[in-house]
Amino acid sequence: MEKKIDIHAEHHRINRNSWLRASVMGANDGIVSVSSLMLGFIAAGTPRAAIVLAGTAGLVSGALSMAAGEYVSVQSQKDTEKADLAMEARELEINFDHELAELREIYIDRGLKPETAQDVAQQLMAHDALGAHARDEMGLHEITRAQPFLAAWSSAASFSVGAGLPLLTVLFSPDSTMMVAVVVMTLVSLGLLGGLAARAGGASVLRGAARVLFWGVAAMGATAFIGNLIGYHV
Repeated sequence: MEKKIDIHAEHHRINRNSWLRASVMGANDGIVSVSSLMLGFIAAGTPRAAIVLAGTAGLVSGALSMAAGEYVSVQSQKDTEKADLAMEARELEINFDHELAELREIYIDRGLKPETAQDVAQQLMAHDALGAHARDEMGLHEITRAQPFLAAWSSAASFSVGAGLPLLTVLFSPDSTMMVAVVVMTLVSLGLLGGLAARAGGASVLRGAARVLFWGVAAMGATAFIGNLIGYHV
C-alpha cells in the first residue's frame, strides 16, 4: 500500500512571518529608542528620577504607538486583500470562462503542457474557484494573509520588553557607571536580538547582529551627542 504523505510534516520559516517581523521590529525599536532617549538625558546630567520618568513615558507611548501603527498598517493591507477578493468573486460570476482561461495561461507559464494546464484549471475551479485565483493569480495565501491584531499585540509586547531593559539598567546601576551600563546592555541585547531573528528566519546570524548593532550605535551616538551639547550650554 502506498504510504500517505503528511502534508503538515514540514515547518517552513515563512509561517513565522505574521508575527516575526512585528516582534523583531518592536523589540529593536524598544531597545534602541528608549536606550537612546535615556542616554541623551544621562549625557545632559539629568537626575536619575527624571531619566526613569522619561524612559517610562517612552516605553508606554512607544508601545501604544507601535500597536496603533501596526494595526492601522496591517488592517489597510487586509482591507485591500478583501476588496481584491470581492472584485475577483464578481469576475468569476460574470465571466467564468475568461477566468478559467486566465488560470490556464498562468499554469502554462509555469511549465505545464496546455492540455494539463486546462485540466488542472478546471479541477481547481470546480473545487474552489476563488481560492485558486487568490493563490495563483493574486498571490494570496493563508500563511501570508494580513493579521492586524496579531501584528499589533506582537509589536506592542515586544517593544515593552525591549524598552524595559534600559529602564531596569538605569534603575539598578550606580550613577558613575549608568551610561556605560546602558550602552553595554543595549549592544548585547541588540546583538542577541539580531542574531536570534536572523536564525529564526534562516539568515546569517552574524549579518543579522551586525545590522541592528550598526543602527543602534548610530542612534545612541546621536542622542548622547545632542544631550551632552544641550547639557553643556544650559
